[in-house]
Amino acid sequence: MREKEKSRCSWFVVVMVLIAVWFSYNFMQQQSNLNAVNQDYAVAKARLAKAQERNAALRVERDSLSDAAYIEKVAREDLGMTRQGEMPYISARR
Repeated sequence: MREKEKSRCSWFVVVMVLIAVWFSYNFMQQQSNLNAVNQDYAVAKARLAKAQERNAALRVERDSLSDAAYIEKVAREDLGMTRQGEMPYISARR
């Protein structure tokens, strides 16, 4: 009779150990997945902040395009345009 009780006890221990191992494995998997999601979230948050900064800069530039002085500045500096009768100066160090 003692041997039967001992056999039951050992099976119970084996089953409990297997359940503990299964829970531990699932916990580690979930932690790994959670870490990956957190990293993706951080990357997406950084991309969003960068896009918001770019959007703000583009809005400022859009608002500046209604200013005649800004348009003239861009035309002169970036496009190399001159007014009628002006001579363009071309630097030798370009």
